[in-house]
Amino acid sequence: MSQNTPPTTKTITELTAEATSLMKDGKYEKSLIKSRVALKYAIALKDDDAIATCYNTIAANFDELTEPDKAFFYYQKGLIYASRTNNSQLKNWLYNNLGNIYCFNKKEYAKGIFYYKKSLDYSTKIHDSSAIVFTKLNITWAYFDIGHFKDGLPYLEFVNKHHENFGDSTTIAALNMLNGMYFNHTNEDEKANYFFNNSIKLAIKEGFKSDLAFAYLEYSKFLLKKGDHKKAYQNLALYNTTNAQVVDEDNLKKVNVAGINLQIDEYKREIDNIETKYKTKEQILLEKQSKNKQISIIIISLLLLVIILFYFFFQNTRLKQNNKLKDIQSKIQENIINASVNGQEMERKKIANFLHDNISALLSTAGLHLSVFSAKNQLESEEIMKTKAVLREAHDKVRDLSHELLPSLLTRFGLYYALNDLCEKNSNSSISFEYSSTMEMSVRYNEDFEMKIYFIITELLNNIIKHSNATHAFVGIEEKNNTLLIHVRDNGKGFDTNEYSIIEGFGLNQIKARINNIGGEITIQSKVKSGTSIHIKTPILYKK
Repeated sequence: MSQNTPPTTKTITELTAEATSLMKDGKYEKSLIKSRVALKYAIALKDDDAIATCYNTIAANFDELTEPDKAFFYYQKGLIYASRTNNSQLKNWLYNNLGNIYCFNKKEYAKGIFYYKKSLDYSTKIHDSSAIVFTKLNITWAYFDIGHFKDGLPYLEFVNKHHENFGDSTTIAALNMLNGMYFNHTNEDEKANYFFNNSIKLAIKEGFKSDLAFAYLEYSKFLLKKGDHKKAYQNLALYNTTNAQVVDEDNLKKVNVAGINLQIDEYKREIDNIETKYKTKEQILLEKQSKNKQISIIIISLLLLVIILFYFFFQNTRLKQNNKLKDIQSKIQENIINASVNGQEMERKKIANFLHDNISALLSTAGLHLSVFSAKNQLESEEIMKTKAVLREAHDKVRDLSHELLPSLLTRFGLYYALNDLCEKNSNSSISFEYSSTMEMSVRYNEDFEMKIYFIITELLNNIIKHSNATHAFVGIEEKNNTLLIHVRDNGKGFDTNEYSIIEGFGLNQIKARINNIGGEITIQSKVKSGTSIHIKTPILYKK
């Protein structure tokens, strides 16, 4: 009977509270399961407030597990439902959490500060002084992280004034560090030294390893600026050790959670549902066939013509069903290709960011250590010079690999410059690539959209180089009525388009799947010994 009892708002509230408690105890898998159950009930009741709360709890679990992409996805879903309610406190949490991800994970500070300020609007609306202090501390940190000390100072002054009454012990170490950063900026060395040391002591006392790592790092920058290389080196070493401990603890959390891939499981279930629905339709069709055959046996002597007509009708129906099956299989195949391509692009981005933000940083740190050691001991032996050269070469190779995986021109300056550079790099004495564009040099689109277009054109150029025997190729892009038009032509050997389905291969299948995934169209025109022209038309996804 209890299983048949419809869920109530009270039930959902209790489940969400249990999930939150489990999360605070570090039992993330159990918390996720409770949250999913609560979410199912909330959706059944069409309770936007409860749905948003469930998504916030799910996202917070992934946040704790250092899975920012998944946390970001669920925070955004939570914000969609929260926007339909009058729950200002929930909106405050969601905007603040999204601000954290933009600033600390994505390093998109402008967006992060925007979300922090939206959070501040709601905490001010409900007169939540603790939330106001907390959010203003986050805004201070974001501004200081990008060197905008003038913009961050009013927020720091507010937090300094009200933290004693409305702050708590979890942020006191960070507040001292921010004061140290500010006084380092204003060259007030005694004050900066005091606040940095105080931050380190408080972080050690409270056991806040993440804050401690940041404090060591900022203090080492201050000491290096003062010329105290020995202490700067010591604090940098402490930062590396503490940061490694934080990373190890985060990885340990992930190892202990079996349900971390819930999104993948959900996708698999969707595929299973498509197949199950189709099998059900096929089963119904077979039952109809059996019944019609029985009727045909009874009336065969009298209604032979009807049976023949029915036979043709049945064959036609079966043909339609087979065509439907092919369409479904084709769609599933395309989804698989898109999932594979998207996965490759995500991995490219992750690996490139990891090489740039971690390996490159470590090599730079190693170079700094060596420079500090040389300065301290006043040594410049041949071995040290060679070691520096090896570190610089390794740094350059890591940077080059990072740019190959995800071109820096694309991420920093956009599609126009990246494609121009691509054509120049592929041009040589055997083949030249001409590039033309009517769009503004500075125009930027959605980051994922730019990446997809770039790799589609990269694949087309690779095909020209490998298969066409062309000596000249042309790449042109133009923007018309929110539509991007791409033209790729070569003077190579061409091919018979009537045999296109036979020769297209996995490479062109990937390109077609990518274009379909962004709602575009592709047209291929080619004749043997007359070159090939490819035209792509796709709606533009602009940068939000």
